[in-house]
Amino acid sequence: MKKIAFIGAGSFGFTRTLVKDILSFPALRDCTIALMDIDDERLAFIKKAVDRIVEAGKYPAKVIATKDRVEALKDADGVVCTILAGGVNIWRYDIEIPKKYGVDINVGDTRGPSGIFRALRTIPVMLDICSDIEKYCPNAVFLNYTNPMAMLCRTMQEKYKNLMITGLCHSVQGTAAMLADWIGAPMDEVTYLCAGINHQAFYLEYKWNGKDAYPLIREAIKKPEIYNHEIVRNEMFIHLDYYVTESSGHNSEYNAWFRKRPELIEKYCIHGTGWNPGEYAFILNEYLERENTWKKEITDWFEQKEIDLKRGQEYAAYIFNAVFGDNTMFEFNGNVRNFGLIDNLPEGCCVEVPVLASKNSIRPLHVGPLPSHLAVLVNTSARCEELAVEAALEGDPRKVFHAICFDPLTSAVLSLDEIKSMVDEMFNANRDYLPQFKHFN
Repeated sequence: MKKIAFIGAGSFGFTRTLVKDILSFPALRDCTIALMDIDDERLAFIKKAVDRIVEAGKYPAKVIATKDRVEALKDADGVVCTILAGGVNIWRYDIEIPKKYGVDINVGDTRGPSGIFRALRTIPVMLDICSDIEKYCPNAVFLNYTNPMAMLCRTMQEKYKNLMITGLCHSVQGTAAMLADWIGAPMDEVTYLCAGINHQAFYLEYKWNGKDAYPLIREAIKKPEIYNHEIVRNEMFIHLDYYVTESSGHNSEYNAWFRKRPELIEKYCIHGTGWNPGEYAFILNEYLERENTWKKEITDWFEQKEIDLKRGQEYAAYIFNAVFGDNTMFEFNGNVRNFGLIDNLPEGCCVEVPVLASKNSIRPLHVGPLPSHLAVLVNTSARCEELAVEAALEGDPRKVFHAICFDPLTSAVLSLDEIKSMVDEMFNANRDYLPQFKHFN
């Protein structure tokens, strides 16, 4: 019997979906699901939900719920992490303080000033989790879903080199399916090579039945309904020639082209029809709304007479099955350190590349160089992330400032002195969450 631990299990929708996928594999149907969260109410809800999935599928699985991380991790074969360090009322400063200075943020969980401060808060917690994994389940596969993906994975993989750690994001397979839909291609006839860094990876190849499908995508985005669905990403594709993985709202934050002036935000980031076109504080406002609605959403799910047990497309279940289930190999895009994987990105930075999962192993695959112009864009982000990781590990606030100085959007909007004032204010707002920093100025 295998054991899979969920750290931050109170992420109701995600945990429920992933448990459903895991139990659909014959080799994992009798596993122990260990649910760990620090919130009593959320933990009780997710325990009840997972029990319902087990009962509906008639699985011989065991479910435990605990606030004790060690109890959840002890002898685990797989670990999934979906935590949020500091609630929405501290996270909101990551969005609202930059706005005071003119840096307009859409999501703010990946890079730039908002993503960096989220990383600084989260890194100590993630390292504590890794320490427990090293003690209580050192051979487990640790799959991280917590953002900022690249900076967290880079730090954990630096400090705990012997652990099997990678980070997963929905954007690679999600965007691949979106593009397939645009050109009318069945997804099982599509192949692709995608590489870069998290949320800034590009489809270096995208083929339908072995033939380059980029000409079809270029034709598709000429249709207003498709162009307007992803305005920022479609503009990037028109001018950069390769399609990027993460949504328009996210990508509008990662470069200097779309958010530095109000008229550009109005033109590119407000009127799109996709899930997240790019308006200010999009995810923050969603989180604030969920503070009042999450219980009703859960209650509504419990009132459904039947639940769908069909397996979805989340990578984690397939990876667990490959590594310690029936050992069917599975290739996915994961976040790992760049040791000979992408030739023209910084050595040792965190990259998102194809990874092969097999029995007791996850092995990243060599990609080669990115196209030169994409390497310029991605290098900037990767090097800022490297500097932010150094800052977190050393407790050096000066390096935090320097990492934010070179963020493309921030540097397009603010002077150095303005950036310093903004960073000082963000440090003060986060003072109670940054134990690794002894001084801020």
